[in-house]
Amino acid sequence: MSHQKPVLIDSHSHIYYRDYTGDFDDMLQRAEDAGVAAILVVGTDIESSRESVELAEKYPHLYAAVGIHPHDAGRVTDECYDIIRTMAVSSAKVVAIGEIGLDFYRDRSPRDLQELVFRRFLQIAADLKKPVIVHDREAHDRVMAILREETVRKGVLHCFSGDAVMASEAFSLGFHISIPGTITYPSNKNLRDVVCAVSIDRMLVETDCPYLTPVPHRGSRNEPAYVRLTAEKLAEVKGLTLEDVARITTKNTSDLFGINLWDQSTKIAYKIRNSLYLNITNRCSNHCSFCPKFDDFTVKGHNLMLNSEPSFDEVMAAIGQPEEITEVVFCGYGEPLLRLELVKLVAAALKARSYQIRINTDGQANLFHGRNILPELTGLVDSVSVSLNAPDAATYSRLCNTPFGEAGFSGVCNFIQEAVNQIPQVVATAVTVPGVDITACRTLAESLGAEFRVREYTEVG
Repeated sequence: MSHQKPVLIDSHSHIYYRDYTGDFDDMLQRAEDAGVAAILVVGTDIESSRESVELAEKYPHLYAAVGIHPHDAGRVTDECYDIIRTMAVSSAKVVAIGEIGLDFYRDRSPRDLQELVFRRFLQIAADLKKPVIVHDREAHDRVMAILREETVRKGVLHCFSGDAVMASEAFSLGFHISIPGTITYPSNKNLRDVVCAVSIDRMLVETDCPYLTPVPHRGSRNEPAYVRLTAEKLAEVKGLTLEDVARITTKNTSDLFGINLWDQSTKIAYKIRNSLYLNITNRCSNHCSFCPKFDDFTVKGHNLMLNSEPSFDEVMAAIGQPEEITEVVFCGYGEPLLRLELVKLVAAALKARSYQIRINTDGQANLFHGRNILPELTGLVDSVSVSLNAPDAATYSRLCNTPFGEAGFSGVCNFIQEAVNQIPQVVATAVTVPGVDITACRTLAESLGAEFRVREYTEVG
């Protein structure tokens, strides 16, 4: 696997400001050098919206959003709506309606007018099928109430400042949240707590430049290159790498705005953190009700939908010579032990190169193959992670839809017990699906001789 430079998108900037007049081209070059491959320029009134479109038309890697900030809601006329609507359809580079929303902190326009204007722009976005960029300052309850009542179901709460509950509700409505440079501020523990608590699969990164300059440049003008500092801090908080965060947030921005820089190619070998994962089948022995692949075949920004099951040569070619890898994990969007012979061949080749090998499995392999396959993995596998997911047969059957009926749950338990005798490390896991007794799962796992690990329901990969 070749090492690729992170590809980032600054999803919210105001680089039409006069702050950039003296070094505009140099500023764009610094962004490119930092890995920023696209910048969304966001209007706040009619004039800046027009400037955003002009910049987007001039520079291939710039995109535009048009809208009127809530500060100016008191001056919005019917003609203003018509102008923004016309601009929104005037160029393919206009990808959103925004910046729109509510600002109850400065209250530069009456709150009732802010809400009226916000609703009108949401309705325009719905008519045009455009996503929205929402400004929300000290107005969380009203912003969420209005988003619930209106029909737009695609957009971002930029410079997110709410809590984890609000973020989760935004996700449920179809919205993303965007993380600015304030995540680097020592005092902003609240934002870091939110980032810890919710899935990165609905997060973007932004500068909001020239404002909100991240550490260590705080106090100076912000610029798109600094979005890398935000991504680095986001990676630190989430326990990911910069490459992970860049890939995921670029994919998210592509989904939302159609800025298509995400590598959509199917991955056989894919890296998350310092582990290399092998995606060798999309078939599963179970059909778990909580499995995210029924909605999306993407994990941490990697497309795992296989066109066909790869051969040994194809897997080894995809692996290549990976750098900075601590382990190789058989875990794609399917049950790897359905392809037992391939697993053994690849594992043997990788053990010869001194790699640590882990298998993530649903524990149904002995039932599927009709024999105890674990002795065949002895010496090839260093660790096995088994999806236990339930403390009893009834819960397991309900959640996992096992084709093995009553034998399914006992089969998993027996697999774990036998694995303890064959594999150096055995970990039983459970997903925090609402209603599952995690404590009881832990007790069962430990009684079977395994370690136990909790997997968050909302976080995949």
